[in-house]
Amino acid sequence: MKSTRSSIASRLALILIPAALSGCSTWSASDVSNVKAADVAPVKTAPNQVLVTEADITDRPYTVLGDISVTVNKTTIFNADPTREMVNAKLREEAANLGADAVIFVRYGTVGISMMSWGSLDGKGRAIKFTR
Repeated sequence: MKSTRSSIASRLALILIPAALSGCSTWSASDVSNVKAADVAPVKTAPNQVLVTEADITDRPYTVLGDISVTVNKTTIFNADPTREMVNAKLREEAANLGADAVIFVRYGTVGISMMSWGSLDGKGRAIKFTR
């Protein structure tokens, strides 16, 4: 009698557990078109065309895209210390990815040694896009 009950219970469990778990899964066959993505996505600028300056640009109207910050690391003790030119190159790359025309109010940190690097130099600025 006990073996019959246990075999019925195990068969019932084999049927009910997969049925209960499969009830939570879904299948979607919808197709979502992203027609406006090209309109919303920023147009990338070539990094060599991005202007980097420590001052504000007052002779042209612009829209602020956001603040960006980068860090240039010295990978080994034998490499040269990071320079402002290296930071400017990374700022240009980040700004170009946002579609910016310039980076203004650029500020530089100091070269320092950390646990992960033999030396690093930080740079921060504001990415902008000219409006005309």
